[in-house]
Formats: sequence, structure tokens, C-alpha cells
Amino acid sequence: MTDIRFLETILGDGQPHGPNGDGGGIGVEDEALDAYSRVITGVAEALAPSVTNLRVSRRMRGMQGEGGGSGVVITPDGFILTSAHVVEGVSRGSAAFSDGREFDLEIVGTDPLSDLAVVRAASTQLTPASLGDAARLRVGQLVVAIGNPLGFAGSVTAGVVSALGRSFPTRAGSVSRIVENVIQTDAALHPGNSGGALADSRARVVGINTAVVGPGIGQGIGLAVPINATTRGIVAALMTEGRFRRAYLGLAGGPRPLPPRLARELGRESGVEIVQVVEGSPAAAAGIRPEDLILDVDDTPIRGMDDMQRIMVGDTIGKRLAIRVFRNGQVVTVEAHPVELRT
Repeated sequence: MTDIRFLETILGDGQPHGPNGDGGGIGVEDEALDAYSRVITGVAEALAPSVTNLRVSRRMRGMQGEGGGSGVVITPDGFILTSAHVVEGVSRGSAAFSDGREFDLEIVGTDPLSDLAVVRAASTQLTPASLGDAARLRVGQLVVAIGNPLGFAGSVTAGVVSALGRSFPTRAGSVSRIVENVIQTDAALHPGNSGGALADSRARVVGINTAVVGPGIGQGIGLAVPINATTRGIVAALMTEGRFRRAYLGLAGGPRPLPPRLARELGRESGVEIVQVVEGSPAAAAGIRPEDLILDVDDTPIRGMDDMQRIMVGDTIGKRLAIRVFRNGQVVTVEAHPVELRT
């Protein structure tokens, strides 16, 4: 005989019922919402002392302009990570914190090609954030954004990782570059969030919010530069040298599937197809041609342009690189000598 409780579940009013049928108890949805709220409030409380409101002044067309953004404290003695475009052309600025303290700041180093910058506040008693690893993120994972959108300090929004592996173009002078492995999120971002924290559920900063893409404020998608091994190296160089040196070959390309036989031999699916070689560049001198398919550089497998960019760092400048390419059905090796990228 069917238990009467099962019939009540099917025919009932959809409301949760206690063991005595009195409507008591906490539903599963309520428990989930409570858990979600605890995560968000926990992240907000942990990171609030580490996210600062940056107020900056820059000269534009002979006039003094005011602007702002966000920053994330990364050391107790004042180093703050932010977006390069937040402090571009800045003559002076300050960093304000949630406890009411405000300090003058100086620009330590900027790297427009990654849209990252390091500034330093005149304090030795700051609360640094914990940096995470964006390489461990998964699509659908909960993330929390903290910053100062439209000047509203300490604003918190939450969402999920909408996509990984996105890219967006950056420029410094005459040089353009694609920032790879950008995080896309649906956490609401607005102008002023740039330079602020994108954190995981354990309050580890996994990205620096950098852009809002869409037709209007609050109607687009948010992008964040990932915190990973590559960006940690950039940040370390900005802190110690004030700049990040890159090697330059003078080529442009994109990922392309390998021919099936070659893919089986190499045990991977893709390489980088060259679409342009700059005249007079180290790549041109090495004999690299459009439609070449780069397989590896100094025995390092190349699957996409992000693999190439990881190799093109300061230590590679002037170094001999053995580059294997697939050309006209054959694998050939060319030798290239990168020079320093000048912006």
C-alpha cells in the first residue's frame, strides 16, 4: 500500500513540512542559500582590509583630471597590485582603506601588455591578501568580486566563472599583445572595479578585474587577468625592477589542429600556425614563414600562443632558440635569436 506521505508530497502545496506535518524544519533550498551567504560574507570579511580604493590624478590636455580604481594589497609593507590602465599617466594618488586610513602612493612599475601594475602605499602595517592559482578554476565555480565601482568603496558582488581561456588585446605604444587565459565572470563589474580582487570561495585572489565588456554599464560580462605562474613572475619583476622584460620574435599566429599522423606521433592535438612574420624581425631572419606550424621551441611543446608568450621572457633575450615547424608535409628545425621587445 502506498504510504500516505508520498501522496502528500505529490498532491501537496509544495511547502516544506516537518516530521509532524506542521510545516516546520529548514528546506534544502534554505540550507543551500544559507551556505551560499556564509561563503560570500566570509570572503568579504576576509578581503575587505586588503582591497583599497585608489584615487589618482593625471594631466590630460593640459588639465588635471581625477580618476579612480581598486587595488589589492600583496605585502604588509605597502605593495599593492592593480590594473595598469588605472594608474596610466598618473602624477599622484592615494590609497584609502575600509578602516578609514588613507596613504599617499607611488607607482612602482607598470606592464600595459598584461594590464598589471604595482604601486606602493606609504605604510608598513597593511593586511595582504592571499593569492591563489587561476589554473585550478573550473567553469561554474563560485567567485566573488570586491572593489570600488563608480566610487562606491568596498562593494561586493558574486557570480560564477562563466568561461576560461578567454583573451583580450592590450597595447603599449606601437606594440600590441593578446592577454591569454583571461577569466570571464558574470559577477557584476562596473568602472572602478578595475584593479580589484576576484576571489574564490576560500578568499584567495585568483584574478585582477580588468574590463567590462558590453553595451552599457552593468550590462556586459566581466574579465579578470588571472593570477597564475606567468602573472606572478610579472608581478615579481614589477616589484623588483619596475618593469617586465619580454623577448621578441616578430610573428603572429594562432592555434591550429595538427595533422592526424603528426598528432599521434607527438601525442598532442595542436600547434601554432604562423599568419604573419614582421619584416626584418628575428623570426624573418630565422626563415620562419607564414603557414608554418610551430611544434616546439627548445623541446617545449607549443599548443597555443600562450605557450609562446611564456617562453618570450627576459631570460630568452639573445638566446639561441631551436624552433621545430611543420612545413609542406615535413618537420624542419630553424634557429632564432630573440631581441628585447621595445614598446
